[in-house]
Amino acid sequence: MAATARVLVYGGKGALGSQLVNFFEAKNWWVLSADLAPNEQADANIIISELNAWTQQSEEVYSKVEDALAGEKLNAILCVAGGWAGGSAKSKDLVKNADLMFKQSCWTSTISAGLAARHLKEGGLLQLTGASPALDGTPGMMGYGMAKAAVHQLTKGLGMENSGLPAGSTAVAILPVTLDTPMNRKFMANADFSSWTTLEYVAELLFKWSQGEERPASGSLVQLITKAGNTELVVS
Repeated sequence: MAATARVLVYGGKGALGSQLVNFFEAKNWWVLSADLAPNEQADANIIISELNAWTQQSEEVYSKVEDALAGEKLNAILCVAGGWAGGSAKSKDLVKNADLMFKQSCWTSTISAGLAARHLKEGGLLQLTGASPALDGTPGMMGYGMAKAAVHQLTKGLGMENSGLPAGSTAVAILPVTLDTPMNRKFMANADFSSWTTLEYVAELLFKWSQGEERPASGSLVQLITKAGNTELVVS
């Protein structure tokens, strides 16, 4: 059966990205993964090699995505690239970690916005990834909080008139507290896993939104609040 829709997963080799690639493949979507390494389950891959300059990375990704799509349009762009680093103002790695957080979250989100303006179908979905803790101060993870707050601001701007996105499209950011990933379980082995949001839940949610079902308004920030294994969406 021929693929009926197309999605770009930015960060498609990470834990959440891999979950999304597999989920959308199982739904018979054509999947393009963009990451530092290929995802063998995807239909096509963009390998990002420019890591030192934001402008050079954007030019590389724009060029490679254009070649991969060959004139086709995307139904959805899901940007789940990111990472975590801590550090207060007295940390010796304050600037180093902040730099990494901006590269992983702000660079990828902004490039995804540019891709949406170029390649998203009218009525399509652009999803970015913020963080619930970054709605307030984050004294123990300054760089992380700054970068995620910038993603929130970008999302709000993309949801406004004259943002440059195609007509009828939706830009939305998910704001998890903690995702249930193997790496988080490794480093927080004694945590309450019932308060962590599962990757399966996120995949099902983003698939639903990608089909235009129950989407929040464009520009929305959607917190994923999980308690006792149940996840509630808090939209602002």
